[in-house]
Amino acid sequence: MQIAPQVATMFETLTLSVSHTLSKFADDTKLSGVVDMPEGWDAIQRDLDKLEKWAHVNLMRFNEAKCRVLHLGLGVLVDEKLDMSQKANRIVGCIKRSMASRSRELNLPLYSALVRPHLEYCVQLWSPQHRKDMELLERIQRRATKMIRGMECLSYEQRLRELGLLSLEKRRLQRDLIAAFQYLKGAYKKDEDRLFSRACCNRTRGNGFKLREGRFRLDIRKKFFTMRVVRHWNRLPREVVDAPSLETFKVRLDRALSNRI
Repeated sequence: MQIAPQVATMFETLTLSVSHTLSKFADDTKLSGVVDMPEGWDAIQRDLDKLEKWAHVNLMRFNEAKCRVLHLGLGVLVDEKLDMSQKANRIVGCIKRSMASRSRELNLPLYSALVRPHLEYCVQLWSPQHRKDMELLERIQRRATKMIRGMECLSYEQRLRELGLLSLEKRRLQRDLIAAFQYLKGAYKKDEDRLFSRACCNRTRGNGFKLREGRFRLDIRKKFFTMRVVRHWNRLPREVVDAPSLETFKVRLDRALSNRI
């Protein structure tokens, strides 16, 4: 089947008129693009307007009833209680049903790649405040580690040691301190003054980079990232706080926390 030159030219102008990727097949047209800033939405909308104008000029129309919008993101499901456990539990169940093998070599990477990120996504913002919520998240890791062959009869703490994992509570503290380092000495240092206040202290003991601890009437305020991390940051040894890079900080932090928590 050959397409007349005029028709080929007409459809060529369709591709040239938009700035995002346009895929065409028979009577199906797909417009796709990456949106990482608010301006990205406007750019895609402008392309959609151009396509609508192109169809009008060429006496054609898009079938709006068959038009669909597909958003591809991280796939993180958050309910009204800011509880990430629902989606993570579903993935654990999917792994259990679909994988015949219970080997550590297969199931541990699957858990680390597909489940745990849902339990830690933006955790600095929504970190659970109550013990029952912490336990709800921890229960998912308990379930996932117990699925691995040879781990069934071990306690949760023994399974973590055997698999080289940390509890989710310890990992949240670890990530809080890493984020604090980024704001105080790393990539986001320009925002330090808006988030933290340095303590005026001439004492030689401690890490030499103390932060001021605030006083609040309500306990909920103490749970905010910029408040809860201060006490733990001030307890870090000097060699950890003075790390020259983020990677060095992570290594020294692991060593400092290993015997404390």
